[in-house]
Amino acid sequence: MNRMKRGQTFLALVFLIGGVVILIGLTLVFLANTFVDTGYGYQASIQAEAVAASGARDALLLLGRISGASLPGSYTVPVGSSTATVTITQNSPSTGLITVLSTATVSNRARKISVVAAIDASTGQVSVISWQATQ
Repeated sequence: MNRMKRGQTFLALVFLIGGVVILIGLTLVFLANTFVDTGYGYQASIQAEAVAASGARDALLLLGRISGASLPGSYTVPVGSSTATVTITQNSPSTGLITVLSTATVSNRARKISVVAAIDASTGQVSVISWQATQ
């Protein structure tokens, strides 16, 4: 009878130690997965912001080259393997100003750049009034 109790005690101890080992293993797997996802998400976010900024810069170059009557409403700018969608709105937020909104998405991380600019009618020089990056 004493031998049977020791066997039951040993079996209970094995289950307890096994459960703790499994719990620690699952916790480590969860933490590793979270760290990898966070790092990758940050990298994708930075890349999306860079692509959106490239689209905004392209629009500012376009504003300096063509007249206001022939400005496109919206267009896309390929940047590497990603694409920025650029929208140009004239007389926004007020008369004489132009708003450029550039949006890019990389791996479900979207970033927007909003630029308000003015164009000097006599010289054609583009002046950036505000540059805002948003999520």
